[in-house]
Amino acid sequence: MAARNIEQTQAIYDYIVATGTRETDVQRRLRAATTPLRGAGMQIGPDQAQLLAFLALSVGARNALEIGTFTGYSALAVASVLQPGGKLVACDRSKEWTDVGRPFWREAGVEDRIYLRLGPALDTLRDLLAEGRADDFGFAFIDADKENYDAYYEACLKLVRRGGIIALDNVLWGGAILDPADNTADTLALRHINRKIQADTRVDMCLLPVGDGVTLARRR
Repeated sequence: MAARNIEQTQAIYDYIVATGTRETDVQRRLRAATTPLRGAGMQIGPDQAQLLAFLALSVGARNALEIGTFTGYSALAVASVLQPGGKLVACDRSKEWTDVGRPFWREAGVEDRIYLRLGPALDTLRDLLAEGRADDFGFAFIDADKENYDAYYEACLKLVRRGGIIALDNVLWGGAILDPADNTADTLALRHINRKIQADTRVDMCLLPVGDGVTLARRR
């Protein structure tokens, strides 16, 4: 029997958001506050936020990592489900963007669970390893500059414990990964990480057509 794949229409997406997510009022308002901003396309959708929170909850994550926070919508979703006493280390370069999310984190009661580290994420990840945080995280979300995805992934494999999950965003890149004429640095980096994770025996993996494509890698 042939595979049955449903076309992702706007009506189907709206149905998924309406019946397949539990977006809170605070999340909804943060998403609305982000929409008119420069770079708003970097924000994940409510379906993806639901997936990330579900994964973090499923693995019982006490501590989590986020590489690329933007205005903090995904941070809000993940921080809300961490185990008691847990922290989300959120890595971003922009105080301007992350300041948008802070009032919403506070309103949702999770501001004290989010440890925002401003600066190059690779520096933060190295610092965490130097601080003895290897194997200390149950969940990691990578959604930053694509050229460093490989380095972020390798660092997360050290920081995330066995059985923990690493999620990587934008792995379909709007379909550009299938365009042989597109050999930009970002596209090449995403093609590389997709092939690498598929062949990586250190993890179990799957690629989901959620948002712009999400790869999930479970550390063995």
